[in-house]
Amino acid sequence: MNTTTRLPDSGEFALVVEAWFDGEQAHSGPTTLQVAQGRLQAIGTEALGAHLAERGVPVQRGGFVMPGLVDAHAHLFLDGASTDLAVRAAHLRQGVPELTEAARRSAREALACGVTLVRDAGDRHGINNTVRDEARHTPGLPQVRSGGLGVKRPKRYGAFMAMDVADADAIRTSVQQLATVNDEIKLILTGIIDFEAGAVTDEPQFDLESTRLAVQTARACGRNTFAHCSGPKGLAIAAEAGVGSIEHGFFMSPEVLARMRDHQVAWTPTFCPVHAQWARPEMAGWSTQTVGHLRRILDQHAEQLQRADAMGVTLLLGTDAGSMGVPHGLAVFDEIDRYLEAGLSLRATLRAATANARRHFGHTHARLEVGAPWDAVWLADSPFERLAALRTPRQVWVAR
Repeated sequence: MNTTTRLPDSGEFALVVEAWFDGEQAHSGPTTLQVAQGRLQAIGTEALGAHLAERGVPVQRGGFVMPGLVDAHAHLFLDGASTDLAVRAAHLRQGVPELTEAARRSAREALACGVTLVRDAGDRHGINNTVRDEARHTPGLPQVRSGGLGVKRPKRYGAFMAMDVADADAIRTSVQQLATVNDEIKLILTGIIDFEAGAVTDEPQFDLESTRLAVQTARACGRNTFAHCSGPKGLAIAAEAGVGSIEHGFFMSPEVLARMRDHQVAWTPTFCPVHAQWARPEMAGWSTQTVGHLRRILDQHAEQLQRADAMGVTLLLGTDAGSMGVPHGLAVFDEIDRYLEAGLSLRATLRAATANARRHFGHTHARLEVGAPWDAVWLADSPFERLAALRTPRQVWVAR
């Protein structure tokens, strides 16, 4: 983290900023934000800052403040920076202690980029639950929301992040068990995209009845669900079953988006993994034809993202960090670029990366407001004036 000035992480202090973003709205003009005991105590004019300074409260001036960023989809135990297939395979063969340390390192990398909350989207070891629990009392780590271990069908995609459930009884029992340790329940509803074919070619792992059973069982246990899902068949099932959020969601359609809006299903589009393979096809040795498929998939994804925004579907910004070529932390800025390229405003994009996610996760305060936990990033300049300012935070605070 590039920190030019330090302010207390506890106690009382104030920032007098030139502009700020509360998670939903941008505000201009000098504003004082008073923080005490880890909460935003007051929002006022420059005069408040002068008054606090007279009282001996530490006050710093200048810059821009906003909520900490949220990566709503990452896999902390995976190293996304590596693009060597042999190195990635060797990484997965490590023991749980080594993978746990890798997850801590990933979390620190995210925090250095201003990401103060990560939703880990699953690992078969439950390392995400371990790091989540550590982050509650360990300085230098962001908050972690954990999907723990997910559920999938036997002999189908997702072994690195999910357990097998063969029938309705197994779904019910497994979801009830996972709900005691996970923040959310993840369903591996479909496989992955066959890039050479340019489509999702396998059938969904769960039908509508089974998906509804998982969703209803999770709700009865006080847990939301999120579904790894791409392809028309799986997306239709996820939207109709009312999962909490659809992750990835490639090959989206206006009809599915309408059902998502009506059933209050959020969407985490995760452009980064596909974009990385399009931008660097040598990573996987893709042919010219496959690169063309990747570009078409990305363009269609961007079109549907713009439509989702216009329709009022809740958007969450997630990167799938840990995937090949998708590093923790830095990938958030790449995902922001994809949203902007798709035609979303910076306001809508930052809302997806801050308030939308916190509201979806059930936080009492989704945005910076009086009484909210001080979970914030202080930048040298407004990203609405200079987007690159997002990449070099002056200071980051994590709410505990």
